[in-house]
Amino acid sequence: MAFGAKAAELEAQGHHVVKLNIGEPDFGAPPDVLLAMQNLAITSPLPYTSALGLPELRAAIAGFYKTAHNLDINPNRVIVTAGASAALLLLSAAFVDAGDNVIMGDPSYPCNRQFIKSFGGDVQLAPTTAESRFQLNMALLEKHWQKGTRGLMLATPSNPTGTAVSPDELRAMCEFAKSRGAWRIIDEIYLNLHHGEPDYQPVTALSFDDEALVINSFSKYFGMTGWRLGWCVVPEQAVPIMERMAQNYYICPSTLAQKAALACFTPASIAVCESRRAMLKSRKELILKGLKRCDLHVPVQPDGAFYVYIDVRPTGLSAMDFCERAIQEAHVALTPGNDFGEHQGDHYVRLSFASAESELTEGLQRLERFMQRLKNT
Repeated sequence: MAFGAKAAELEAQGHHVVKLNIGEPDFGAPPDVLLAMQNLAITSPLPYTSALGLPELRAAIAGFYKTAHNLDINPNRVIVTAGASAALLLLSAAFVDAGDNVIMGDPSYPCNRQFIKSFGGDVQLAPTTAESRFQLNMALLEKHWQKGTRGLMLATPSNPTGTAVSPDELRAMCEFAKSRGAWRIIDEIYLNLHHGEPDYQPVTALSFDDEALVINSFSKYFGMTGWRLGWCVVPEQAVPIMERMAQNYYICPSTLAQKAALACFTPASIAVCESRRAMLKSRKELILKGLKRCDLHVPVQPDGAFYVYIDVRPTGLSAMDFCERAIQEAHVALTPGNDFGEHQGDHYVRLSFASAESELTEGLQRLERFMQRLKNT
């Protein structure tokens, strides 16, 4: 957030800042969704919905699991939320008790651990490395498991690295945690933004762990960040508990966003989202080639999402210093790894390639000149 504020300050002074720090797709909602929203705003009274979400949207999300993952999900298990953050809020309130030890990988999305801590959980960050693709694996899980461990939380693909856990490794970890009576929260908001071939079918944790607590969102694959709409899939016995909490925390998700989101699942909208997924994969290749020219090392290539995690140790600068100098001297905004964890965070910088290709090209050119100046000093 600090470098976002610095970017805004520089822009207010008239500078063009290339913002490669923002984890937000530049393409927005599919056209069918925008048209639906416009029509609804004019013609519909938009009353409250059920706290669990519109039944037809819950059914559409369940249908998406069938088409995208070849998995049959009972729509009653789908809970529509006010963004993926609200899904994590409900899950944390329902499953975290004071003193519970919860294992997460380091680095990881920082807000996730704050939800756990808000309900008295004891977050244990398990250090990961490039060798583990900056993800938890069975060896790390067994090493860091404690007597008081009650939960496991991970994201695949992840923010800040874009790396994914293999289905076999994820299955093994889920089975390990389940056998010890621990819950599993799996953040899959980037799952459908994989970098595989068009016919590749990403594997959701629900395909082998029916009791996993899975979070997803309309923000990333569907490009609807500001609409604040997400969902989670939970065991049926947890639904009444989640419903009561949703009623009290936020009444219901936005009715306008929910009704418009039904248009996300039309063939035309899915085709648009798939073309954008392919665009992100192309941007990744552009970024990796450009960073190589800059002599900036990405130790692990991402499997999905729109991030690369750069090792800045060869520059002789810390992550914070690198980001500070990049924004002041090159007007390129990046995010230091310190934002995502405690273990070696000062060695890495996250770059987001969610911006337009023209911005990415300009940013790479600026970074190349910046790196040349660093070498000459």
